[in-house]
Amino acid sequence: MLRALRRRWEAYKYRFVPWIALNLRHKRRTLRYVPEDCKDKIVSDEDVLETLLKIFKALFINDFTRQTNILALLPEVKSTYLELLHLQPSKSKITFSCYESENMFSPEELLFHTLGFSITRNQSSLVSAGTGVFVTRGFVPKGAVVAMYPGTVYQKYEPIFFQSIGNPFIFRCIDGVLIDGNDKGISKAVYRSCSRRDQLGLFHMSDVSWLTPVVQNPLAVGQYVNNCSPDKAANVCYQEFDVPECFPIELKQYLPNVTYSHDIQRPLRCVVLVALRDIKQGEELFSNYYTIVN
Repeated sequence: MLRALRRRWEAYKYRFVPWIALNLRHKRRTLRYVPEDCKDKIVSDEDVLETLLKIFKALFINDFTRQTNILALLPEVKSTYLELLHLQPSKSKITFSCYESENMFSPEELLFHTLGFSITRNQSSLVSAGTGVFVTRGFVPKGAVVAMYPGTVYQKYEPIFFQSIGNPFIFRCIDGVLIDGNDKGISKAVYRSCSRRDQLGLFHMSDVSWLTPVVQNPLAVGQYVNNCSPDKAANVCYQEFDVPECFPIELKQYLPNVTYSHDIQRPLRCVVLVALRDIKQGEELFSNYYTIVN
């Protein structure tokens, strides 16, 4: 009987995140079943890309004066963003002098004005679950990208043993790729090192602010989304997304992921969290840490 069950389990491909935190936070394991690989995605990659570009462009414009050196190297891009500035509605545009002095909005406020909701980390509503993620303003419609899972991306053959010790923030993708979303200890040091390694002059290829209390990309808090429970059903799910080569170089500074190996020529793997249903203001985000793909 046990052998039969084992063979059946090995016939599945699975995703789990984070495996240690799952055992600590909830005694009951929750599962999300998906019939085929192609049906694992709630929304298309095009929709994910559109959302990321929308919020990243808004962040770029909001921090326009700090982008002066980058824009000097990209005159065509500068012209595009200047046009976007002048096309802003009068309510959010205010005056161009605002851009010359300081940011108009905090990242959370900008998220609300751009996507219609904002999220933040706070004490979870689950007993002994630690930090959770809540919708603090607005409304999240079903199918919306609501968060990103930050961290260093490891191929399944790359060394991650020491980083994984006592680490409750390692996400395993269906193809075996791992993302270390821990913002402390050796994981933090590895991410910072890889981010500095990939910097191209003035161009930052990744965002390191998720390692600090002040997050530049307000979506980069997905590692703190807790596993659902019998009383708290999942309202978001994980979806893998490979960043295309055409992704604007000036916006890569907001991507909260970096590859462990610099010489690997493959798209950057990101993981986003997508709403399974409409989520109202004040609700906590919950996911299924285990996804079973038959």
